[in-house]
Amino acid sequence: METNHRRCLHCDSPLIGRLDKRFCDDGCRTTFNNQKNAQYTNRMRRINHALRRNRAILHSKIAEGNKEAKVPKEVLVAEGFNFKYHTHSVGIPEGKLVYFCYDMGYLPVEEDRYLLVREKEIPLF
Repeated sequence: METNHRRCLHCDSPLIGRLDKRFCDDGCRTTFNNQKNAQYTNRMRRINHALRRNRAILHSKIAEGNKEAKVPKEVLVAEGFNFKYHTHSVGIPEGKLVYFCYDMGYLPVEEDRYLLVREKEIPLF
């Protein structure tokens, strides 16, 4: 009888079956991969949380039915807006960039004031 030295990468139990088998079952495979990817998954989760918070703040500052609003930077910062995170930017004809958190955008227009806009209101060139 052949001695089997192959072990599950997660629970270390003996492996039976195919020679290229690495895990004893789907549960061990899933747990192993979740643990291996936890650092990256947690980082993405934190970034997505910041992006969603930024979008919610921008959305709350534009009154229903309005296309835009001007808001002081201090108001955004006080609510927890993080200027480090945005999903994309769009150039406008004036040579400036509008930064977006999903569909809500902001553009610095004056010292410490921002113009907030909805993406569908910006002509994309």
